Amino acid sequence: MPVPFVDLKAQYRAIRQEIDAAIQDVVTNTAFALGPAVERFEADFAEFLGVRHVVGTSNGTTAIQLSLLAMDVGPGHEVIVPAHTFIATAEAVSHVGATPILVDVLEDTGNMDPDRLEAAITRRTRAIIPVHLYGNPADLDSILQIAEARGIPVVEDACQAHGARYRGRRVGSFGTLSCFSFYPGKNLGAYGEGGAVATDDADLAARIRRLRDHGQSQRYHHAEIGYNARLEGIQGAVLTVKLKHLDGWNRSRREHASYYSSRLGPTGVRVPVVRTECEPVVHLYVVRADDRDGLRAHLEGRGVQSGLHYPTPVHLQPAYAHLGHGIGAFPVAESWARECLSLPMYPELTTDLLDQVIDGVKAFGLIAVPQSNKR
Repeated sequence: MPVPFVDLKAQYRAIRQEIDAAIQDVVTNTAFALGPAVERFEADFAEFLGVRHVVGTSNGTTAIQLSLLAMDVGPGHEVIVPAHTFIATAEAVSHVGATPILVDVLEDTGNMDPDRLEAAITRRTRAIIPVHLYGNPADLDSILQIAEARGIPVVEDACQAHGARYRGRRVGSFGTLSCFSFYPGKNLGAYGEGGAVATDDADLAARIRRLRDHGQSQRYHHAEIGYNARLEGIQGAVLTVKLKHLDGWNRSRREHASYYSSRLGPTGVRVPVVRTECEPVVHLYVVRADDRDGLRAHLEGRGVQSGLHYPTPVHLQPAYAHLGHGIGAFPVAESWARECLSLPMYPELTTDLLDQVIDGVKAFGLIAVPQSNKR
């Protein structure tokens, strides 16, 4: 039986009646751009995170961009981001005219290395963006301590970490601002694009609300030049339904991850590391393998899909060649990019499907061992 990397149809089947009713309500009331469904989701998600304000946006990249703009980050400024992340983290910095300053990541988690962070701070630094990579919280104690000592705001990139906890508290509630993506494949995914900014700062929330809606402070009164970055009503309705299921889905993901890790350890791949202060939500289950490409091709031949998150670090992307970093500039990020492989991960995975993946990895391990070393 083929094992898909993710199965959104299985999730829809499980909550179809709730979803269909919520979408129908939006269609009936024709509240397609912002509107009551978005307001309801913003309030529910704020309560879920334990913050005062959530502002829905058109996507996660825009959420980061508007967050930086709301803090007046722009040309001549620098924003520190990890070298191993989806390019959107750096892209949002570039879109406001600032320069992304890259730092290497930790060997065990792939998250921003706090020991590298302080050396990257200059008088032009206006924000630090740690990424909770793969749904595993970054080292917030160290990062926040460094940031607070220098008076630099932290913007959490929680786009993969809906519901994750750090020392018992939801990520997305630590930074001055925190950003989420609701891309369909995320743990909390819309039926299209979507994003949000979370904050306790009423003034920043008000400005982001204005910026997402053409700079309007009231209808047809534009206080500043803004953007068309509104969350759609249908997406707000879908997310409100899904939010009720999120903790349960995340529990299933953690159970699947534990099952994988307990059985993949002896195979030669390196399984994810979870620090004691973290409760991840396993958006992606990422192993590391010396022959990553060989393993991926082997699994594909057995009907097991996989993903690469992310095969080229930010500093080696053609789009960021102008930063002047060559191979070897961020060696840990480069090793993650070279070795990472994302195995199938979604709440509806069955034990049979998990075992197919595990058996495939084990079979590759036997093939990969030189004949003289086999017993």
